[in-house]
Amino acid sequence: MGLPTTVVLASNNAKKLAELQALFAPLGVSLVTQGSLGIVEAEEPFDSFVENALTKARHAAVLSGLPALADDSGLVVEALAGAPGVLSARYATLFGEPKTDADNNRVLLEKLALFNAPGQRAGRFVCALVAVKSAADPEPLIAMGRWQGRILPAPLGEGGFGYDPLMFIAEMGRSVAQMSAEEKNRCSHRAIAAAALVQQMREVWHLG
Repeated sequence: MGLPTTVVLASNNAKKLAELQALFAPLGVSLVTQGSLGIVEAEEPFDSFVENALTKARHAAVLSGLPALADDSGLVVEALAGAPGVLSARYATLFGEPKTDADNNRVLLEKLALFNAPGQRAGRFVCALVAVKSAADPEPLIAMGRWQGRILPAPLGEGGFGYDPLMFIAEMGRSVAQMSAEEKNRCSHRAIAAAALVQQMREVWHLG
């Protein structure tokens, strides 16, 4: 017998919820945000996406009594030694600026101002997705996705969120913020991780 089709998402990001709901629709899974259940966000003290995602998933599961799904994702820029990395969502706060997408983007461009040679602005979006049946699940399902691109000198496009306006995908010929939601959900780091996790949930959790 399969698990309940309601899974709590360890995030309160409405745009992330919409992306993940579409990606997990083939399983018949309905995602609800932890905030809608009165669950506060977990601490994210670790240096890796996987460890933070697992922590968030277990936190949401123990407080909701439901299976939980957590995403920890961000931008890795090689010229900045991997920054912003796991601190992507609050990168600007490291330099005394507000925690907003616009400020994060502005600070990133400031840090990359001297890196203009070919190859120096390479970056990739990284996503770790973790699903647990319960807080004590000894076999968490883990999937990774990576999406390689180049950091633009200025934002381009109005869609998406986070660093999407700065990430140019050569194969697509445009920034992530210029893509439709459907295009992004076909090839993004989150889409790659979700496809792998959907397969695991079918095989291990017998969903879909």
